[in-house]
Amino acid sequence: MPIKNRFSEMLPEITAWRQDFHAHPELLFDCHRTAGIVAEKLREFGCDDVVEGIGRTGVVGVIHGKKTASGRVVGLRADMDALPIHEATGVAHASKEAGKMHACGHDGHTAMLLGAAKYLAETRNFDGTVVVIFQPAEEGGGGGDEMCRDGMMEQFGIQEVYGMHNWPGTPAGEFAIRPGAFFAATDQFEIAVEGRGGHAAKPHQCVDTTVAAAHLVVAMQSIVSRNADPTMEIVVSVTSFVTESQAFNVIPQHVTLRGTVRTLSQEMRDLAEVRIKALAEHTAAAFGAKAHVDYRRGYPVMVNSETETEHAAAAARAVSGQCASAPLVMGGEDFAYMLQERPGAYILVGNGDTADVHNPAYDFNDSVIPAGCSFWVELAEQRMPAA
Repeated sequence: MPIKNRFSEMLPEITAWRQDFHAHPELLFDCHRTAGIVAEKLREFGCDDVVEGIGRTGVVGVIHGKKTASGRVVGLRADMDALPIHEATGVAHASKEAGKMHACGHDGHTAMLLGAAKYLAETRNFDGTVVVIFQPAEEGGGGGDEMCRDGMMEQFGIQEVYGMHNWPGTPAGEFAIRPGAFFAATDQFEIAVEGRGGHAAKPHQCVDTTVAAAHLVVAMQSIVSRNADPTMEIVVSVTSFVTESQAFNVIPQHVTLRGTVRTLSQEMRDLAEVRIKALAEHTAAAFGAKAHVDYRRGYPVMVNSETETEHAAAAARAVSGQCASAPLVMGGEDFAYMLQERPGAYILVGNGDTADVHNPAYDFNDSVIPAGCSFWVELAEQRMPAA
């Protein structure tokens, strides 16, 4: 594997950064410690400009090549935030923050982009400008959207942008990508069902919200099986069924259902919202109850640009000798917002045989660091060749 030798030499240093981030996880926009360390290191590396506070706690570093005559500006993005999970890895660098852990590898993403930034600032073997982007609040906060709303693309003149995520179950250091729709849109719904509560021994005097809500859970499965085109990807999951009573002899007056919808097209996204609202209203009415739907649209579909996908694949092949076709992913990714602003691509790098992301036993595989750093550098140098 043609990893750049410099990253093999830097591996202990970058690993130390990664494990420090892992031991001190921060949630959503509360990435002050992580962002402070990132900004400090970027200045130490000699970046030409370092700007903090974009998207609340985001950090951007600018690195000019030996030449800038091409006028090309390429953005490279990593996420910094952790998850509200109790860690169960047992590793020496385990989280020191109760109920918080880096269960998705953002600590590794941040460390790898920092390693690449150090190398690029040392060598500057490219004609153009690299903009390294360190983003907060990927895990549900929409930090990518906030950085874009703060004018990041325009402020730094970014013309194309790339992201990377580790992928458990894929051999360590191997890459995978696909053009077009890649990660799903992530919408949420909350359905409040209201009836008439009363004694469980007198159901005829009540409007039973539990029965109405149970039928609604079943009815919503028909959205995928009977309303959606079978060739289109869609997931509708009810993940929470909450009543206001825990008593054995009380029929509750209110029941709340919560869940998520995952789609890979605007057509299916619109269909799901319309059908959930219609099913909720009419199913509840059939039992004499009422239903109110709060449908919240989350991250959009993440769509890789065709040309930039091939650029990323070429860099991956230069590093590892291969780049596989990635599967469609029904999980969400707020890098989608950056790809709505500029052409670009998102690539997966194998994390090896580890626990899956969002699992209490997950830990980023530090052996992946040289491949990830090399990919970033290779991509920058291929997109902006010095000669």
